[in-house]
Amino acid sequence: MMRRKSVLAAVIAAVLLAVATGGTALSSSETTSRAASAAAATPGCGKTPTLRSGTQSIQSGGRTRSFILRIPDNYNNANPYRLIFGFHWLNGTANDVDSGGSSGFTWSYYGLRQLANNTAIFVAPQGLNNGWANSGGQDLTFVDDLLRLIEADLCVDTTQRFAGGFSYGGGMSYALACARATVFRAVAVYSGAQLSGCSGGTQPIAYIGLHGLRDNVLNISQGRSLRDTFVRNNGCTPQNPPEPAQGSLTHVVTAYSGCRSGYPVAWAAFDGGHTPGPVDGSTADDGARTWTKAVVWNFFNQFQSTNDTTPPTSPGTPAVSNVTATSATLTWTASTDQGGSGLAGYNVYRVTGTTDPLLGQSTTNSITLTGLTADTEYQVYVRARDGAGNLSANSAFVTFTTTSTGGDTTPPTAPGGLAASGTTAGGTNLSWAASTDDVGVAGYDILRAPGATGGTFAQVGTSATTSYSDTGLTPSTTYRYQVRARDAAGNLSPVSNTVQVTTSGTTTVTCSATPTVQTQWGTGYVIQPLTITNTSTSTITNWTVTFTLPAGHTLTGSWNATVTTSGQTVTAKSVSHNGTLAPGATTSFGFQASRPAGNTALPTGYTCTSA
Repeated sequence: MMRRKSVLAAVIAAVLLAVATGGTALSSSETTSRAASAAAATPGCGKTPTLRSGTQSIQSGGRTRSFILRIPDNYNNANPYRLIFGFHWLNGTANDVDSGGSSGFTWSYYGLRQLANNTAIFVAPQGLNNGWANSGGQDLTFVDDLLRLIEADLCVDTTQRFAGGFSYGGGMSYALACARATVFRAVAVYSGAQLSGCSGGTQPIAYIGLHGLRDNVLNISQGRSLRDTFVRNNGCTPQNPPEPAQGSLTHVVTAYSGCRSGYPVAWAAFDGGHTPGPVDGSTADDGARTWTKAVVWNFFNQFQSTNDTTPPTSPGTPAVSNVTATSATLTWTASTDQGGSGLAGYNVYRVTGTTDPLLGQSTTNSITLTGLTADTEYQVYVRARDGAGNLSANSAFVTFTTTSTGGDTTPPTAPGGLAASGTTAGGTNLSWAASTDDVGVAGYDILRAPGATGGTFAQVGTSATTSYSDTGLTPSTTYRYQVRARDAAGNLSPVSNTVQVTTSGTTTVTCSATPTVQTQWGTGYVIQPLTITNTSTSTITNWTVTFTLPAGHTLTGSWNATVTTSGQTVTAKSVSHNGTLAPGATTSFGFQASRPAGNTALPTGYTCTSA
C-alpha cells in the first residue's frame, strides 16, 4: 500500500480557516458541456507527441511545479483518450500516487491505471508543501495550466476528464468539482473534506464519495456534507443512504435516484477508518485487494463518449518459441483499432471443442504463457480487444506441444567461474563455465544488484550461451552480478559466485542543439523540437543544453528535459528516456515562453555538452 501520513487535527483546523476560494477558470472556449456524448478532440490529436511518460515540470503562477505523466503504451494520436488526475494526500507525493507504493502497479492512481489497461492518460500533480491549500486558487490554476499543456500535445477527449484523490487530495478533487464542473466529467473523493475551497459549487457534475464510518481524521459527516452539495446541484432525490453496521467490516454503495440525466451521485460507506483502500472482512489497507478501485472505475467508465461497435482487425498468425514443459512464448502481428476507442490488448484462447478457455491477456503483441501442463498439445489463437470491449475475429490457430519433464525434479549445477571483462562507462561483458543437468540445461538467468553491498539481486536478462553483455549502465557506478541455470522442467540451479564491477567515469564528447520555432504569437512562443544530435564517435549517456532568454522573456513550461533558470540563462538536462544517444543519433525536448507584447526576439546561444 502507499506510504502516507494522517492529516493532523491542528493542520485541518488551520486549512479550514485559511481555505481558498479563488482561481482563474479555463476560458469558455476550453470548456465542454458535460451532456455531450461525442468525443471532443484536443489540438494534440494527430500530432507526434513530444511529452513522454515520467516526471515533468511546468511554470504555473510564477512557480515551477512538477507532475508525473503516464501515456498509454500503445498511444495512438488519432484516438481521443480519457484524462484522469490523481491527487495525493497531505505529506504524500505524486510519486506515491503514480507508483502505488508497496502495492505497486495494482494501486497506481488508486488502482485505476491497471483497470484502464492503456485506455487513459494519467496525471499525478505535486502539491506545494505536499498539500493542496489552494491559496488564492493557485492549485486550480495549476490544473488549468496542466490541461493546456497536455491537451496541446496529446489527443484527449475533453468530455472524458476525471479527477480523484484521498484526504487532502479528496479536498482538491472536491474543489475541482465546485470550480471546474464544466471541465471535468466526474470526480471521486476518498475520505475527503472541504480543505481546498469550493469556488462556485452550484453547477452539476457526476460525483462519487467514499468514506469510513470510523474515520478519526476527517469525520464521515464531512464527507456526507460534500456529497450533499452535489445531491442538490444534480437534482437527486434527497435520502439517508444505507451504511454498514460498525463492526461488520463491509461496505455499502448507493446510487442516488432522481438525478439529472448524465449527472449521477454515488455514496460508498464502509466500516473502517481513514483509508482509500479498505478490504471487506479485514482491517487491512491494501491497494491490491480493495474494492474501491473497481467501484470508482465503474463509476467513471459509465461515461463512454463514443458508441464504438467496430472491432479491431484480426491479429496475425501467432509464432511459437521457447517452449518448455510449463511455458511457451507467442508473438503475432499487431491489430489496429477501427472504431475510435483505442486498441486495449489481446486475449489468448485454447481450442477445446466446447467453450475455449482464456489462457492469458497481454497489452502487447506477445505473451509468455505459464502454468502449462508438460507433454501436452495446445492449439491456441489470439483475439484483439479495444477500449469499448469489442473483440476481433480469431487469428489463425497455432499448435505446439510442451516438453516432457520425465519426472525431472533435479536442478542443474551452479554455473562456475563467473567473470567480467571489457567494462566501460555504460556496460560490461560477463562469462561463466557451463552448468550440467541430468536432462539438459535450457538457459541462464542473469541477476544484478546495485552497489558493493546490500540491495536485492534482480533478473536483468537471459542467455542461451555462457556469456552475456549488460548495457545501459550508469558511469562511475558499482554493480554485482550472479548467474543461475534452468532446465526444461523449470528447475533452477544455485547461483554462481558473485562478481563485482565498477563502470568507468564520464568522458566529455560533443553534441549539438538545434532549435525549431513551432509557433509564436504576440506575447509568447513554443520551441519544439529542440533537436539534440550526438556529433561524436562515442555513445553519450546524458546531455546538457544551455541558452539565453531575451530580456523580459520568461519560461512558462517545458517537456522531455529537466529545466532550471538562473536570470535569463536556461539549463536543460536529459531525462531517463532520452539521455543515451549513439553516434549520429538524435532526440529532442521543447519549451514554451512568454514575452512582452510587440517583442519578437527569440532565445540565442544554444550550446550542448554531453558525457
